[in-house]
Amino acid sequence: MEGAGLYLHCPFCSFVCPYCDFAVRRLGDRDLGGFVATILREAELRADWPEAIDSIYLGGGTPSLLPPAELERLLGGLRARLPIVPGAVLHLEANPEDVDDEALGAWRDLGVRFLSLGVQSLDDRALRFLGRRHDARGARQAIARAVAAGFEVVSVDLIFGLPDQDRARWLADIEAATPPGVDHLSCYQLTVKPGTLFSRRVELGRLAEIGDEEQGRFFAFTHEVLEARGFEAYEVSNFARRPDARSRHNRKYWRQVPYLGLGPAAHSFTGRERFWNEAEEGAWTAAIQADRLPEAGRERLEDLDLAQEALLLGLRCPEGVDLARLESRWSFRPSARALARLETFVTAGLLEHEGTRIKPSRRGLAVADSIAADLAC
Repeated sequence: MEGAGLYLHCPFCSFVCPYCDFAVRRLGDRDLGGFVATILREAELRADWPEAIDSIYLGGGTPSLLPPAELERLLGGLRARLPIVPGAVLHLEANPEDVDDEALGAWRDLGVRFLSLGVQSLDDRALRFLGRRHDARGARQAIARAVAAGFEVVSVDLIFGLPDQDRARWLADIEAATPPGVDHLSCYQLTVKPGTLFSRRVELGRLAEIGDEEQGRFFAFTHEVLEARGFEAYEVSNFARRPDARSRHNRKYWRQVPYLGLGPAAHSFTGRERFWNEAEEGAWTAAIQADRLPEAGRERLEDLDLAQEALLLGLRCPEGVDLARLESRWSFRPSARALARLETFVTAGLLEHEGTRIKPSRRGLAVADSIAADLAC
């Protein structure tokens, strides 16, 4: 039986990137020891979590800002408070500027098995545009050091679709990010989100996003190049060089496996209910210090909600969705209109229909969300 996941949100960054819309804040002189103590108190308030946990994901923000001693205290405290099974896979996100031999050794000793490096680009012009704190040379050194440290999986995050980016520059990024030893890659399309610095630049006419057709060409190019380099796409934005290099934790989200979230803005899912924490750190901290769960909201999902969500998530993965399973589990049947649309998508080469299973083609993966929304009606 697959266990549940545990996500911990560290909301601190040395600098907030202009494209980021996550619940993050600048670290400044923040007391990280106090933050760890608050997370552990939240874990105590969640001690009745019923599911065995077999993956832990430290995300953010920048969890690699936590000193190794605080990471050790955090992980030990979590294991004492929650039903974490021996051998649970530990994922850690890190920025290149935090990577040195001492930190890598400490993370390995703490049991990190999946190390995800937030590189975003290995092109100095792109890094300046994205507001990153590292340069291309530093990113290459971080990747090389992480590979040499011997983690089970080293993953690299990249962003494509920048306004002045061409195929040659993007190909160079991919090639530099995938030396032997990097077995996982996450490639995200630049999207301008409301409330970010980039969105203000768009409003002022100082920044223009690339068009949908060009985005689609970049998406297809990315998949073609990575497939040729031995990477398999197992989700719209995620690629693994081998099956056991896939993210055990992230796959839980796409397969509707329960997960518990701790920290500001963290979300949780029980299999039937979803709840989420206060996004603002002060409100989150105040609730916990008052011995209250820091929930900002909660919703119960009905069978139709779960089936439609399974359709949306399933079409983001190459294996697609088994319609018979949706019917047997949630009594969900696509409407006559949806079935007609399904055949339209098949004819257009966006979906494949094999028995009771529907699967996205490579072109279909690029527009998976809109296809799922259409079929759910």
